[in-house]
Amino acid sequence: MLNFPLSVREKSIVCTGFMGAGKTTVGKLLARRLYRDFIDIDEEIEKAFGLPIPEIFKTYGENVFRNKERELIKAFASQPLLVISVGGGAFLQEENRRNCLENCTVLYFDISWDSWKERIHVLTETRPLLKNKTLQEMEQLFRERQPIYAANHSHFQVDDFEAMEAADYLADSLKLSWDIHAPQA
Repeated sequence: MLNFPLSVREKSIVCTGFMGAGKTTVGKLLARRLYRDFIDIDEEIEKAFGLPIPEIFKTYGENVFRNKERELIKAFASQPLLVISVGGGAFLQEENRRNCLENCTVLYFDISWDSWKERIHVLTETRPLLKNKTLQEMEQLFRERQPIYAANHSHFQVDDFEAMEAADYLADSLKLSWDIHAPQA
């Protein structure tokens, strides 16, 4: 069997960015808009362990979580026609960044600190890395993570978009890009 590289249109799309930037919410809508399956790596990890992420962190630790995350990203990034949401810390691992950048189209969901702060109340219960952190510690984590998201194919500022609006904009932008980069007959 011959193994041909995927066209840009066939490559899976990876949504990356800080926790709470809308990767899962917008990613699901984007997948529906593009007629693709949606994969949330965090949900896949929870299925694998049969536990919610905070319990995985508590029971097994962050290293075990990150190893499973890496395994799943590698498996899904090599598949075509998916929209994949990766956790906010996934790109801390060079192997995850490389797998996604080489095999997929990586969309960076960029959110400003001020917009993100407005979402804290819905994030702190489900995000182990935010537990018992002060606002200053959260901001430090937010700022420390920004450089890892610089490795992307497309940067999308999410502050001024509602979820459906963002998905529509991204779908239209991707389709335009695919048409521009389509092989000429």
